[in-house]
Amino acid sequence: MNQTTMTRVGYALSGLFVLFILGASAAPKLFGMPIAEETMAQLGWPAGYAFSLGVLELTLTLLYVWPRTAILGSVLWMGLLGGAMATQIRAGSPLFSHVLFSVYLGLFLWGGLWLRAPALRAIFPFRR
Repeated sequence: MNQTTMTRVGYALSGLFVLFILGASAAPKLFGMPIAEETMAQLGWPAGYAFSLGVLELTLTLLYVWPRTAILGSVLWMGLLGGAMATQIRAGSPLFSHVLFSVYLGLFLWGGLWLRAPALRAIFPFRR
């Protein structure tokens, strides 16, 4: 795959990640939608944390899309996704649809960044 194609695919993967996070995760929390608090309660979180998590998700997403801070944003996102995975495990959620969803998001997050950032590919080369 040539450089241009890799970059385009990388931006597409990153864009899908960002659209999902902003549309399905951060927006309901930031706008105070009842589904956000209901879901948090089902997972064992006390009331009132949804808005703060929405602000955190928005902040980390902005770090991820800004080229100078994309790697920092990715690392911080992995911490948040790890916490989400731990919450799903503790709640006894299904493995492939809920517990591993953070892994799926992480693959889009890092896969998109790896494809669009030559410096990251230099640090973590793919070898056959």
